[in-house]
Amino acid sequence: MPLSLRIPPEKEEMIRKAATKAGKRKTAFIMEAVDEKLGLHKSREQVVRETAGWLTHEEAENLRQALKVFHQVNEEDWD
Repeated sequence: MPLSLRIPPEKEEMIRKAATKAGKRKTAFIMEAVDEKLGLHKSREQVVRETAGWLTHEEAENLRQALKVFHQVNEEDWD
């Protein structure tokens, strides 16, 4: 469904630059922001928690240890 927004030129330029830096089109970048604001975008941690429920305690601990490295990385760098 088409939606029309009035965005000040300076914000549009910021969106364009951010989208380009992320390797996305403006529409995809804006849709991702809307999804995130609506709580529809899941973080890496949320996805791991949802899919790791079938692991044994030992497997879960091994996964937890292996994923510690991701706490050292800025989440925005991966999106």
